[in-house]
Amino acid sequence: MKKILFIIGSLRKESFNRKIAQEVEQMLGSRAVVEYLDYSAVPLMNPDIEFPAPESVIDVRAKVADADALWIFSPEYNYSYPGHLKNLIDWLSRPLVPGDRQTPIAINGKKVTLSGAGGASQTAKCREKLTELLTLPFIRADVMTEPQAGITLNKEAWTEGCLILTDEQKSDLRLQAEAFLCFIG
Repeated sequence: MKKILFIIGSLRKESFNRKIAQEVEQMLGSRAVVEYLDYSAVPLMNPDIEFPAPESVIDVRAKVADADALWIFSPEYNYSYPGHLKNLIDWLSRPLVPGDRQTPIAINGKKVTLSGAGGASQTAKCREKLTELLTLPFIRADVMTEPQAGITLNKEAWTEGCLILTDEQKSDLRLQAEAFLCFIG
């Protein structure tokens, strides 16, 4: 059975993207093992502390390397991805040995899909920029670009913190889940 590591682009406990991930986890059911990556303790990328890598970085690298695929659920911050998500990817893109760009890094070749919940743009710019970042020649993730579910949050989400998905949004997530299972084999 394939192991899919869910990465939530919001660190907020009641994140709408976390709630969407939980919906997808139910949709996947017993067809995949789902784990959530906790990267809240990963420090800001700093070459002064890169070698040896902090324990929190070693831990997230191991979890990413151990997963068959990654599913990133992220809000859009100023038409892009959140800084802490970029920081995680920065750490995942760094060589494991100083100056060694030949040894594969944890994220090389990893199958990835992207979803997001946010405003009217449905996180389109975030997903576009994440795709651009993840497919850089030194990261080389294998991003499934279609289908991707972009969710416009309902009024109650913004005013009361209550996420209500429409049947169409659930269908989009289900379609993405099915396609991703095929994509990762």
